[in-house]
Amino acid sequence: MDIKGKRVLVTGADGFIGSHLTEFLVEMGCEVRALVLYNSFNNWGWLENSPIQQKVKIVSGDIRDSFLCKTITKDIDVVFHLAALIAIPYSYLAPASYVETNVTGTLNMVQAAMENGVKRFIQTSTSEVYGTALYAPIDEKHPLQPQSPYSATKIGSDSIAMSYFNAFEFPLIIARPFNTYGPRQSARAVIPNIISQIAAGNAILNLGDLSPTRDFNHVRDTCAGFVALASCEKAIGKTVNIGSGREISVGNTAEIIKRQMSSNISINSDQQRMRPAKSEVFRLIADISLIQSLTDYKPSYTLEEGLGDTINWFLNPENLKHYKTHLYNV
Repeated sequence: MDIKGKRVLVTGADGFIGSHLTEFLVEMGCEVRALVLYNSFNNWGWLENSPIQQKVKIVSGDIRDSFLCKTITKDIDVVFHLAALIAIPYSYLAPASYVETNVTGTLNMVQAAMENGVKRFIQTSTSEVYGTALYAPIDEKHPLQPQSPYSATKIGSDSIAMSYFNAFEFPLIIARPFNTYGPRQSARAVIPNIISQIAAGNAILNLGDLSPTRDFNHVRDTCAGFVALASCEKAIGKTVNIGSGREISVGNTAEIIKRQMSSNISINSDQQRMRPAKSEVFRLIADISLIQSLTDYKPSYTLEEGLGDTINWFLNPENLKHYKTHLYNV
């Protein structure tokens, strides 16, 4: 399926990846309906000041409501389902809300999409479902290890979605991105956490464990992976990794950012920012051979280029003011 010109719904369009994907799809010529989380301020998140705001139909709502899901999926060709609760530390504090949003919300969306004849449904997963790598690089056959309430609900969410392909042959694909980063990412994620603390002029850089490794992939490359999978008939019914295929530790990432920002800031491992010992995922690196065999996907950003792009965005005072760098954001 060529999705150019298609009627597309993006849930979670007010968030980090969702807002970038919405812009990416508009650039491609898609007719985009964007679901943002309802709030009494009528705030559209990262779409609030987006240059493409007038080119999309923005709808406020909540995927926990099945009636709303039936309404927003009408007359839609492709659904990119990104709406979810994703902060791992907060999932320790409020696990029931993760079940309601990630599992029940996905059930509502996939049921509504099937009833309304959606032609392609892209379910957003996460590399966190794999837990600490038992072998590397991690392919799609790697065992699933729920090491946090968040990852447990994403495993459940993916299973609910895939059951609709298995039971009803609903045209569904599970896209499993690894550690996406870039402009607009929440400060609870490690790269914007590092950049925003340095940009704010903090004397000490407070981080958690520096030893875990991650597969960092620039958000534009993640969006390209989403679109490539949505366009691929052979991907239907499959779970597919999206990543860079590269691995780097949190500590080494911090050193690169310090160098690019010409900073001599000292790093402190803050106990408050540590995950419970058995919950920490110590190693993530994607095997991206499947997506590359199915599509023409190829990451275009090196880590250094992507970090430079992200740093430049954060150095704009208008962007940095959205972040409370003096607080630990769970």
